[in-house]
This record gives sequence, structure tokens and C-alpha cells, in this order.
Amino acid sequence: MLEVTIRGVRPEDLDRVAEIEAVCFPPAEAASRESFKERIAAFPESFLVAEANGILIGFINGCVTNSSIIYDELFHSTQHHIPDGKNQTIFGLDVIPEYRKQGIAAQLMNHFIQLAKNTGRRNVILTCKDRLVHYYESFGYVNNGISKSTHGGSQWFDMTLIL
Repeated sequence: MLEVTIRGVRPEDLDRVAEIEAVCFPPAEAASRESFKERIAAFPESFLVAEANGILIGFINGCVTNSSIIYDELFHSTQHHIPDGKNQTIFGLDVIPEYRKQGIAAQLMNHFIQLAKNTGRRNVILTCKDRLVHYYESFGYVNNGISKSTHGGSQWFDMTLIL
């Protein structure tokens, strides 16, 4: 079994995080290196990475908001981050392909959920594609239907986990 360490992001992780995002998401949906630089600076406490054998292999991140849904502007500007907000968002749960199907995404998600609980959040919210609704439901998320988000020109579903 692969030994994985989940830890908080560090500024020096920036380039690797951007590389992983580019592998995991189509160009229209992937966050830019500049966006990750801003996220790491604005909400490092809501940004976890997975490391195996000293190599970053995945991450999970998102700002905090009082909104009950993710709206597109959240992806594009850290100015919408509300440190004492009630809802923890998830912008992305990324694991590079060669490390998938080993429970790493689940470890990241479970750590992130616990972090949200420990910091007094009421909900964790995310958007996902239809094919991933069932996966997130396995963590207790409820499908709230088609999202108003059109991020990257895709159709998304709003998901909520009540803590």
C-alpha cells in the first residue's frame, strides 16, 4: 500500500500544483498558475496536498464563502474568500492519473471535511459533472441539481455536505 502524506500547501508547491491541474482538467476548466498563486496566498488553510515518496500527486482546495452554492466568480478571484464564512467550497480534487483508484482522493476529501468541521463550517459545497455525482454522494453530499455555474463551458451539478 502506498504511503501518502496529507499536508497543507506551501508556496514552493505552486509549480507542481499547476502541473497537476493541467493534467487533471481540460484547459477551459483548469485554474492557471497565477490563480493558484493567489489561492495559496489567500487561503492556504483551505488547500491540502497529497504527497507520496516526496512527490506531490494530488490536492484539494477551495475558498470559504457565505454563499450556499459555488458561483463562477469564486473560481476567478480570491476577493470572494470570507475567512469566517459558513461554507467551505471545493474548487478541485485532483489526483494525477497514475495514482488514481488507490483511495488518495478519498483521503484528501476526508481530511478536507474534517478541516471544515474543525474550523466551524456548516457545509462543504462543490460542483461536479454528472459522472461524479455518485462518487460525492458516497461521502454524504446531496445533489441539489444542475448548477448555474457554466465554468469552462460545462454543465455542473451543485452538491452540499451538511456538517
